[in-house]
Amino acid sequence: MEKSQIGISGFALKWIAIITMGIDHIGAVLYPQYIILRIIGRISFPIFCFLLVEGVLHTHNIRKYIKRLFLFALISELPFDLAFYGKIMLQHQNVFFTLCAGVIMLAVLEYRRNNIDSLLVVIGTILLTETVASDYGAGGILIILCFYVLYRKHFLKQAAFAGVNLLYYGTGVQAYAGLAAVPLLFYNGKQGRSMKYFFYLFYPVHLLILYLIIRL
Repeated sequence: MEKSQIGISGFALKWIAIITMGIDHIGAVLYPQYIILRIIGRISFPIFCFLLVEGVLHTHNIRKYIKRLFLFALISELPFDLAFYGKIMLQHQNVFFTLCAGVIMLAVLEYRRNNIDSLLVVIGTILLTETVASDYGAGGILIILCFYVLYRKHFLKQAAFAGVNLLYYGTGVQAYAGLAAVPLLFYNGKQGRSMKYFFYLFYPVHLLILYLIIRL
């Protein structure tokens, strides 16, 4: 993608994603009666998927990227379970597992260009996320795939992800995830400032804080 001096950087998109995610989780955990908080929160996940594809296509070490996502998936599981269920749950895994599976899928797709192999990799990834019941599951993988396959089609990939989101999740609250296309359309192709580990740590830390608020 051609870089522009105007628009929104990857750094700014990350802030939009974590702020809306925080609002979403506050709504889910503390104020479930206020649906507007969940609607605002739908913006978060597609932005993370978009930035994930950017990361895969620009990283110098894909294995390190995968290891980092898997590490934070493990770190985040206990805060995720406590915040949303109040106890350890094996039936539902946090979103880092979905993102990690997505990166593994894209890494294989970058290496194996055969159409049959690519299709099997996508199907296998979808089955994996559904089997372990990671957050967003197959729908999340399909959104990641939209951003990857249509990477150079700036407008089309936003329309495609919004369409896939609507078809997969229906017209409920998750349908509002399509609103993420608005900030994504203003992405200028620049990474911006790097606060990598802050963004990784925010997820488990804010979930733990929400759990402690409930307990207190």
